[in-house]
Amino acid sequence: MTMNFARRDFLTLSGGTFASAVLPAWADNSDDARLNAFFEAVFQRNLDRSPIEQSRLGIKRNQDKWDDISEAHEIEDASLTRSDLARLHAFDFAKLSAQAKLSYRMFEYLANDSLNLFAFRRDTYLVSQMGGLHTRVPITLLNNHPIANVSDAEAYIARLEDVRPLMAELVARLIEQEQGGVRLPGFIYPLVIAPSQNVIAGAPFDTTGKDSPLLADFQAKAMAKFAPAHAESLVARATKALTGSVGPGYRSLIAHLMDAQKSATNEAGVWRFRDGGAYYQAMLQHYTTLPLSPEALHRIGLAEVARIRGEMAGVARQLGFKGTLSDFFKTVRNDPQSYYADSAAGRAQYVADAKSLLSGVLAREGEFLGTKPKADIVVRPVEAWRASSAAKAFYQSPPADGSRPGIFYINLYDMKAAPKYELAVELYHEGVPGHHIETEIGQEIPGLPSFRKFASIAAYSEGWALYAEGLADELGLYHGPYEEFGRLSLAMMRGARLVVDTGIHAQKWTRDQAIAFFDDNMPGTHYDNAREIDRYIVLPGQANAYEVGKNEILKLRTEAKQALGSRFVLKDFHDAVVDNGPLPLPILADTVHAWIEKARR
Repeated sequence: MTMNFARRDFLTLSGGTFASAVLPAWADNSDDARLNAFFEAVFQRNLDRSPIEQSRLGIKRNQDKWDDISEAHEIEDASLTRSDLARLHAFDFAKLSAQAKLSYRMFEYLANDSLNLFAFRRDTYLVSQMGGLHTRVPITLLNNHPIANVSDAEAYIARLEDVRPLMAELVARLIEQEQGGVRLPGFIYPLVIAPSQNVIAGAPFDTTGKDSPLLADFQAKAMAKFAPAHAESLVARATKALTGSVGPGYRSLIAHLMDAQKSATNEAGVWRFRDGGAYYQAMLQHYTTLPLSPEALHRIGLAEVARIRGEMAGVARQLGFKGTLSDFFKTVRNDPQSYYADSAAGRAQYVADAKSLLSGVLAREGEFLGTKPKADIVVRPVEAWRASSAAKAFYQSPPADGSRPGIFYINLYDMKAAPKYELAVELYHEGVPGHHIETEIGQEIPGLPSFRKFASIAAYSEGWALYAEGLADELGLYHGPYEEFGRLSLAMMRGARLVVDTGIHAQKWTRDQAIAFFDDNMPGTHYDNAREIDRYIVLPGQANAYEVGKNEILKLRTEAKQALGSRFVLKDFHDAVVDNGPLPLPILADTVHAWIEKARR
């Protein structure tokens, strides 16, 4: 998503801060205006407390600093949130417009959710293969810290100089967690250690003959902007910061992780924590936004797996295959034609084909959307330094200043984990009509409070993206039985996730038991299945958001069709779902029901 400054439709960047644009008609009411001002003040305050988030949004404020990761800072955050709720409740809800009431409910929901999670702050893994400061530091500098002037370069160097104390604080927090009985399973540690080692691989940390990712990045940015002598001086200072702070900081983290691994067990689920059951239920509520029990989710998952197995068997018969579904999985898995070549040319072809598919679906946006995002989207392979542990595909939204587009990232580290038949469905999930649509439309709505534009509601966003995979099928975007099989493969993954996530964290399944379930029901390689299971192990509850969100959107669509009959227009329904930004599922249902009632008149 490039914004091409599209976000200036609703935000202005003034003095490095967000300032509300002219309020829309629904905010003319003085009560609405006061409420919106309150929301923006809280958003600004929270943004001030996170330099990393400022950089992610393209704001050059505090870009010489890192976040305060202390528990004292978290406690202060919670205190501020309680105060925010008290201030919110001082507004007269009855006097607000419909859109302001929606903002009120959304703010209240997010604040209460934050406080619920605060109670379990020592249970959430601080680092894993899915993220943490060990990867957030280089991602921030590489992707979100441009160098347009001397001040930017100075800030970059200052951040490098502060990595050592930042990592020391992280190690202290990890020790605190471990003393409370919370530590990663032993088999996860190598997946955290490897990318940490990659950050300090190459010059100036060793003599392998290549530059480390951060040195290469700073050098390229500085050389492109400044005269050679000036650039060389800045690079010398950056090099000193790398050797004096980044290297020692990462080595201390790596040493701690290696030592902590020695005491880790291979028990996978959070049931083993002191308050594991309550923590897991809280995470399910957070990710699904619904009061669903592990038992109910497990049953939903089993039913979905059975349904999709039947559809997969139908594809196998369509292709003339006579054996069992497991045999069909093996045939597809072992067929060299299922994969791009494991070479530079093969990877380049994958990216080229993804770009071609993206162009095709972008040309058809008007068929399924009334409101289309202004921002652009590009396809990129995951950077080499983090590819070994990163997810197989994901989406990264652009910063607020439109300085780069949105990115559909595809991980081409292991070409067997990126089969041809899954390319289309991955693109439709992560890009268009998936995450790019719901993210950018929400962030381009004029006058919407900033906290709503940048809210993260997994059940909404992942539910929409999974719904988008099926929508692409309705639009005829999958070509041939193999691409249809790819769609079903990812649908199977989302259904099976409910089974294994609840199995691991509530029913005490082992890692091997969960992998075996995937091996029996998924066409992916054993290695690919193991990586997926490791993801669910470190993000308890998150995997349930996809299926739950998709099911809610489909349920609302059915209700709209039944209520509107011949007046039902698919793209109008989609606009009703995405035109208010991310919403918890109960609030989304209320907004769609209101749209249905309005459309019936």
